[in-house]
Amino acid sequence: MQQRPGFILWFTGMSGAGKSTLSTAVARQLAPVQRVELLDGDEVRTYLSRGLGFSRADREENVRRIGYVARVLARHEVGVITAAISPYKSSRDEVRALATQAGIPFLECYVQASLDALIARDVKGLYKKALAGEIPHFTGVSDPYEPPEAPEIIVRSDAETVEVGLERILDTLRDRGLLAPAASAA
Repeated sequence: MQQRPGFILWFTGMSGAGKSTLSTAVARQLAPVQRVELLDGDEVRTYLSRGLGFSRADREENVRRIGYVARVLARHEVGVITAAISPYKSSRDEVRALATQAGIPFLECYVQASLDALIARDVKGLYKKALAGEIPHFTGVSDPYEPPEAPEIIVRSDAETVEVGLERILDTLRDRGLLAPAASAA
């Protein structure tokens, strides 16, 4: 396994947009040839941020915690992939700034889908409940989602396949010198 510089690949997008699907695909592609760690938002909420609610302050604290762990791992030459809604621009910008100050490459991947597509693929019916007022503080419905202004990568998960999005992400990592050579073949 070839050592590469650590980096943070930060997936953001609304619930159901495909962050976990894409981040898992990237991690699977990279794991055989370089050190990589996936910090999935649902798992982080269970183990690292248990007890945090869904207020703005709690959501920002969750993002800070993910960012801290990502920086620690990236300093040790781990490619860190995060998949968390991270709805607020200010907290994403804070994580980016801290990574940049530490000399860690930070790439933001915005996984975007229309609200209609998110509702259609929502097997738990959370969007319908939120739209009916049954779920308070639901991102993109009763709480804001602030899209990134200039992400390094945009994947339209409602208009392109996982494979197309994966290749664009790998191309970006490759262009930045963050991929081990064997990881380049998708």
